Amino acid sequence: MSNLAVSILMGTATLTNPTTPKALPFDASAFVTASNQIRVAVSKTADVPVVVLLRNSENQVLFRQSISKKEAKYAVKLNVDELADGKYELEVKSAEGSILKQLNLSTAPVKQTPRVIAMQ
Repeated sequence: MSNLAVSILMGTATLTNPTTPKALPFDASAFVTASNQIRVAVSKTADVPVVVLLRNSENQVLFRQSISKKEAKYAVKLNVDELADGKYELEVKSAEGSILKQLNLSTAPVKQTPRVIAMQ
């Protein structure tokens, strides 16, 4: 069992033209499962290609998945047990804009329970 703690901060949608924002043709959600995986779900309202990216703090792409125009729903579980502690960024983007989610992976400290042995 892993002692990995993951927190997700929801970012606002980054639009191509923020002065006249329009709704994105997709929505994305992400949450952490009990088995320390990040579940990402994308639901599209229009036939547009969408890309899901996971980057580390050095902006290196660790995961990339393209979702075709015809695929209306997409879901994936990302196993983060092997990733080092630190900040990560999950981005779901299309030509119309993107949704950014900030992730912070940290290993929870191991709790030591004191043991008392009594002898009589």
